Amino acid sequence: MTTILVVDDVSAMAEQYAYDLKRMGGYETLVALGSAPALDVLSREAVDAVVLDLEMPGTDGFAVLRAARDRGLEMPIIVYTGTGNYERCIQAVRLGADGFIDKGEPMPRVVREIEGALERRRLMGEVASLRSRLGVDTSLAGSSASMRTLREAIARVAPLPSPVLVMGESGTGKELVARDVHRLSGRDKEPFIALNCAALPEGLVESELFGHERGAFTGAAQLRKGAFEAAGRGTLFLDEIGELPVGMQAKLLRVLEANELSRLGGNRTVPLQVRVVAATNRPLDAEAQAGRFRQDLLYRLNVHVLAVPPLRDRLSDVPELAEYLLGVLSKRLGLRRKRLASDAAELLMRYDWRRNNVRELRNVLERMAIGTEKDVLGPELVPADVRNGEGAPVPATGGGGGRTFVEQKAEAERQIVIAALARNEWHITKTAHELGLADHSSLIKIMKRHGITRE
Repeated sequence: MTTILVVDDVSAMAEQYAYDLKRMGGYETLVALGSAPALDVLSREAVDAVVLDLEMPGTDGFAVLRAARDRGLEMPIIVYTGTGNYERCIQAVRLGADGFIDKGEPMPRVVREIEGALERRRLMGEVASLRSRLGVDTSLAGSSASMRTLREAIARVAPLPSPVLVMGESGTGKELVARDVHRLSGRDKEPFIALNCAALPEGLVESELFGHERGAFTGAAQLRKGAFEAAGRGTLFLDEIGELPVGMQAKLLRVLEANELSRLGGNRTVPLQVRVVAATNRPLDAEAQAGRFRQDLLYRLNVHVLAVPPLRDRLSDVPELAEYLLGVLSKRLGLRRKRLASDAAELLMRYDWRRNNVRELRNVLERMAIGTEKDVLGPELVPADVRNGEGAPVPATGGGGGRTFVEQKAEAERQIVIAALARNEWHITKTAHELGLADHSSLIKIMKRHGITRE
């Protein structure tokens, strides 16, 4: 629930405001009778927004604004005044206030101002997240059978509140799958918080996940929400969940089972409504048998499992992926739009991308794009190790993995057709003739069966 702190040196005014906000806005409310008590509350409590009186004797509201800015507090602050001195309100906005109102404003207007400020902050966070993702390679481009199956599975499980486990090799795009789950979940207007468990120092894992109270450890000068609380009613993505220390796995299990947590150093419980999506490139069944991952936590997480196919199992998607990635790279690097020659695409479809999947393909395309002034990337630009199939080459079928014979055969046929279409500049009749088909309608039937379109 959203918590609002009302700061005013006049007790009756503060209490009345807090009561009205709770009654009309449905908020939890806290009261601080002055700047110093307000700063104390902000260091102890998880506050979502502040309604702040500017005109207080001694230390006024400007001190709270400056302290919030210096501490890096990000909750919206709305100032109010009863003097009608709006020049001071404008000065407060310059210091970081999100808006200002008069004390005589009707309460519905105040509630709308608070809701607007909260929404603006949410959108700012979303924009920052989107900007951080600009230029990120995507694993979800592609119309192969395995990708169509994955997208159908995402659409099926996304609306459900249950946890989801995303499994796939490094570089396949597990976070992008998690973001698609969030986008289609009905929670898309709520936060998406991503946390890489492998990148967290062991001593800070609990604080990062569950937050801490002021004084919980040396340097904990103020209360801090963890990732679970920051995600609110949205989605928490726990990447590399297999790297989580065993001791922390037990605490995570308790939180998932109870749907509530206690911050580090505290004894208050905080209810949760977050949806958890976890990801791993490890075989968690084997990790559980070896005692490195809790079996009960695995059962809690793998209610729904989404398997992201490695690139070598869908090599027919390489031309489509390359077209998308080259568009992204051209924008990011400030280059003219480049495209891949058909014979270069054939070379890329013959290579096993086992080292880093889509991420490896993106890196290769970037090297090719900056290696020439030409708009068409020919086979001479394909790096020697890829061109020669060094490392882990595979046959035209793209490798077996755990796929059936029928699946491997379909993927091989799809690769052959796409390569032939590219060589013939997507001229259907010429391609049908090259492939020895009876007529162009036979080729069109094959293309429809495999979901092949020029786009």
